[in-house]
Amino acid sequence: MKEKNLELERLVFFSDAIVAIAITILVFNLKIAGDDTKYFTFADLLQAWPKFLAFFLSFFIIALFWKIHHQFFFYIRDINERLLWYNISWLLFVVLLPFSTTLISNHFTDPAAMVVYCTNVVLINVFQNNIWDYASIRPEFLKPDIDERIIKFYRRACNVAMINSLVSLVLAFFFPIIAFVILVARFPSILSARRLFKLMNLKDHE
Repeated sequence: MKEKNLELERLVFFSDAIVAIAITILVFNLKIAGDDTKYFTFADLLQAWPKFLAFFLSFFIIALFWKIHHQFFFYIRDINERLLWYNISWLLFVVLLPFSTTLISNHFTDPAAMVVYCTNVVLINVFQNNIWDYASIRPEFLKPDIDERIIKFYRRACNVAMINSLVSLVLAFFFPIIAFVILVARFPSILSARRLFKLMNLKDHE
């Protein structure tokens, strides 16, 4: 059991380090093309708006995925090889997100670029969903005192995230900007869901 706990601890630390690198690399996309023969102007800054939008969306997407991953492994107490590979696959597509971000930074209104980006987000969701689904149906993988409502909440949250990214992917083929907006809309919906979950818990304890 000690060996397994050490393996789990190493996996979490490794994941945190990889996510930190991926979120840092995003800043390299923020390059503003200017004319060396003139002064830097606000117009130059405004022309770079797709890069800033892509950066902020990707930053918060990676941060959100990391936060959920962190919450998962607060409750997960054990791992095996399959769960390890689900996590490695999740990291693979997290690391790929800076590349996808570069594509939409340079080709914001092009369907092909947005399709690649949305596909990337879908695949991160798929493997994050696999991590929780696999662990949550195995009591030996979770803390013994975990509330069944927490298991259901995260399962539903994963499903909502999957739906959000799949809808964005479909729209990306025809309306790339709308697909981007749908991805952004995930953040207020998550905040609302968390608030509702906390209110329900408070009522149960009254």
